[in-house]
Formats: sequence, structure tokens, C-alpha cells
Amino acid sequence: MLRDKSIVLGVTGSIAAYKAAEIASQLTQSGAKVNVILTEEAVQFVSPITFRAITGSPVVTGMFDLTSEFSIEHVSLAKAADIVVVAPATANIIAKLAAGIADDMLCCTVLATKAPVLIAPAMETNMYTNPVTRDNLAKLETRGFVTIGPATGWLASGKEGLGRLADVNDIINSICHVLDRAADLTGRHIVVTAGGTQEPIDPVRYICNRSSGKMGYAVAETARDRGARVTLITAPTSLPEPVDIDIIRVGTAEEMRQAVENVSSRTDALIMAAAVADYRPKKTARGKIKRGNAGLTLELECTPDILASVKGNFIKVGFAAETSNLVENARGKLKQKRLDFIVANDITASDSGFGTDTNRVTIIDRKGKVDRLPLLTKQEVANKVLDRVAMLFPKTRSRRPSKL
Repeated sequence: MLRDKSIVLGVTGSIAAYKAAEIASQLTQSGAKVNVILTEEAVQFVSPITFRAITGSPVVTGMFDLTSEFSIEHVSLAKAADIVVVAPATANIIAKLAAGIADDMLCCTVLATKAPVLIAPAMETNMYTNPVTRDNLAKLETRGFVTIGPATGWLASGKEGLGRLADVNDIINSICHVLDRAADLTGRHIVVTAGGTQEPIDPVRYICNRSSGKMGYAVAETARDRGARVTLITAPTSLPEPVDIDIIRVGTAEEMRQAVENVSSRTDALIMAAAVADYRPKKTARGKIKRGNAGLTLELECTPDILASVKGNFIKVGFAAETSNLVENARGKLKQKRLDFIVANDITASDSGFGTDTNRVTIIDRKGKVDRLPLLTKQEVANKVLDRVAMLFPKTRSRRPSKL
């Protein structure tokens, strides 16, 4: 897995920087070509000579390091990299990457690469748990960055707590895992739905739900990062538009149904993460309904059941947001809609569901197997979902990209 891979290892100014030498050593012994970038702060902890002796490659220590063989052309490493690993990653470097600040060679490389990026945080407990750091990590994860750790153990302060660099072997295994799935969806076309549909009452008002679209967008962006060509069918959200993804914007459940049917004949997998409104007004007022003193009665009818009605030779994945009887209700939807598997979550939990950056989901397949996952970021959930999708694809099938 690691042989002949080009790996950029970024080392920042943490007391754990000395462990990066072991990471570089294991990667090099496994046959990888390792290029190391040390921030100015990292040089205070470890010597560039150490990494050059281990990897046999020049070490970059500054933006305009004329002693480096790469000099200002070092950005070429960003293009050649199969993966960029930042270990250890301090709160400072995480903040700069989240803000898109490129004032050192490591940040320039990370921002310039199209390769997957693995971040291994290492810092004092209070710094890691600070809402600012957590928000910055969440931003990076929504952009496709993968994080590992930190672990709990003895810290530089002499106290024990969360913030210790993840175990070196765990980091190596994570690198292998990211490389293994980095392009496992190449040649596949995946359709993802996201957001909450809006069913108009009149030109001003509509029936909707609390969906933020974050889960669907995470699935779409993660599928893209794993090599798939992605079509995102999205109801209105406040999320930034993802790059390198075909986007179809819809408003109502009927518009989403039509969009799904239009592309489903040319897809390999349909992942319905959208929160489609179950009901819509039977009649929509042409003008704004004026406020009265007698209240307002609306007659509602069912919206189309997209997953149950769409047909085709592709993998079908559904999501189920439940407030009670999670597994029982999800199994009912799985069978009714004839899905390959369903992802269910209890939206009554404060750390899971609508509007959060995390989810605690249960995945149920058509054979009845129930897999309860721990609390994960939505990007991590997306990878778990796509891992299952990838396993369902026939191994002998041609991997030529499909075309719209």
C-alpha cells in the first residue's frame, strides 16, 4: 500500500514533533517516498538533519529556503503528493488552515494539493477542547480533511489528559486507510440528495423541516474526494457550494423526484440524505394569505415517495430521522423502499441530527444486520456510508466513468 507512494509529512512546533521522526522512518521503510516540511517552530524541537538522514530527501524549513533543493518551486510536491500528513498539528496550524492562511510552506502545500490531507492534532487539553479549535477542526473536516486523535495520556504540562499525539502505528494505519479508499470510487457516478424540501403554502410561506443539508453535503464531498463523479440534488440550504460537483437545485419534493428520475438511469448509486417533506398543501394560494382572527386550516396531501418509486439497477441508500423506535422504524423503511441499507439516527439527541456537525447513526442492511456507530463527525459518517457502498459494487465491473 505504501510502496512508491509520495507522502508529504508536515511537522509543526509541538513537543510531540520528535515522534514525527518515527513516522517518517516507518513510511520510508515501507517503500514510500517521504518529503518533510518543518515549520519554523518545529525546527526548535527537531533538526532537519534527522529527517534528511531518515528519508534521504531534502527537508524544507521555510518559504524561501535557498538551501533547499526545492526552493520556491517546492509547490511541485503538492501536485505529486498522494497524501499530505500533518503530524503533529498544533492549534495554530489548524487555525491557519481553517482560515486559508498561506504564510508558511506547509500551509501553502496543504492549500495547493488535491491529495487527501490527514491531520493528527497534538496540544494541551484545554486548547483542544476550546470551541475555537473544535470549530476549526470541524471546518477542515467538512472540506474533506481527515483527522486522527488526539489520544489521552501524559502531556507537556506534566498532567494527563486529552491532547496527546495519536499512536504512531495508528497514524500509519490511518495513512494506509486513507490511501486505500482515496480513489476507490473512481469511475463511479453517485447521486446524492440533500437539504429539506419546501412545500409552498402561498408565495411567502412554506412547509419545511429543520434539515441543514450538512449530512448530504458531507456525503457528496466525500464521494468526490474518493474519486467519484458526483451529482448533488439539493433543496435550499445556507451551505457553501461544493466544488467539482454537478449541482441540481430544487425546491419541492416533486422537483426533487423529477431530478432524481432524470439522472437515476445513469448512476451507480443513489444516496437519499435529503429530508423530504412528507406532506404539502393540497392547494397553494396564488397570493399571500392575509392574517385573520379565526385561524387557518390547511388541507394536506402526501408528497411523492422518491426512494420507493425510483427504479433502476443501482445501489439505493436511505436515511431515516426518528424520534422513537429507531431500529424498528428504520427496518420498516428499508423493506418498504427496497433499499440496500439505511442510515438511521435519533434526532432527539442534542449531539446528533439536524443542524449539528456530528451524528450518532445506526446502519441496517437488507440482511438485517444492525451496526450502531459511536458519535462521529458527519464527514466520518459519510466515509462509513461510502465504505459500504464501495463494498456493494461488483468487483469485476468496468470502471469507466459514466456520462450524463
